Amino acid sequence: MTPSVITIVGSYVVGLTIRAPRFPVAGETLIGRDFNLGPGGKGSNQAVGATRLGAQCHLLVKIGRDTFSQTALDLYRQEGLDTENVIQVDEASTGVAVITLNELGENHIVLDVGANDLLSPADVDRMEATITASDVVMSVLEIRAETAGRAMALGRQAGALTILNPAPAQALPPEMLENVDVMTPNETELRILLGMAPDDPGEVEALARELQSRGVRNVVVTQGGQGAFVLMESGEAIQVPGIQVDVVDTTGAGDAFNAALGTALGQGRSLVEAARFAVVAGGLACTKLGVIPALPTRKEVEAILS
Repeated sequence: MTPSVITIVGSYVVGLTIRAPRFPVAGETLIGRDFNLGPGGKGSNQAVGATRLGAQCHLLVKIGRDTFSQTALDLYRQEGLDTENVIQVDEASTGVAVITLNELGENHIVLDVGANDLLSPADVDRMEATITASDVVMSVLEIRAETAGRAMALGRQAGALTILNPAPAQALPPEMLENVDVMTPNETELRILLGMAPDDPGEVEALARELQSRGVRNVVVTQGGQGAFVLMESGEAIQVPGIQVDVVDTTGAGDAFNAALGTALGQGRSLVEAARFAVVAGGLACTKLGVIPALPTRKEVEAILS
């Protein structure tokens, strides 16, 4: 099968992860364990994940000139990922996320985006030739919304399939939504996109249809162990069930899901087939501590599907 060509306009963040018996309350110090310092960031994770799944990936990202930036460059060389558009800057530090896990593998994350905030629409424009040659263009919201929006616009203009993983979620302008072929929020992000409270009790299908009415062609809502809810452009809705795994760390599951979804769609699979592939990848990513070690290979995903 011909590899899908994917351009990802995204983010790189070093993750500092520690496990605690529970999440601390204000002013409390807990004794933790299993500390891990490793590369992360949604754009970067998705590029590594898609590469492991067989895609040819081009990643546009900005990092600082510091100790953490070398972690990124070492990772990309190790994974065979194109680094032509990995831009180092002097005026900001590499992004950092501090992640606390509880005993259930659930997470709390605090993020300093650092150099990611300097990635601009002009940087995307300089990648236009690469985008034009891509099957899929993906982006996230750990960078400026206008930069992610430019990626969606150029991808649409080039005839590529555009995928936006709207995390961290925020309200987005209609003209940006109209350039998105597939939006992949989780249930909380879906509500925030619609200007609602994160814990609003609204039903997922109704909320997904509301998002679709605002211009997004297809909506795929990730639902953790329950799988994913798929709302197609035709209006047909399908629930893709999750897989049973022993959960160790859920931190990279969404990135594994998006990487797999983009890879499968780039190879011509239907949205529902791609979502099934992605649900398996996301489930497998929960079975190991740390994001990069947990991102599965195509062989691992196909073994579950078969």
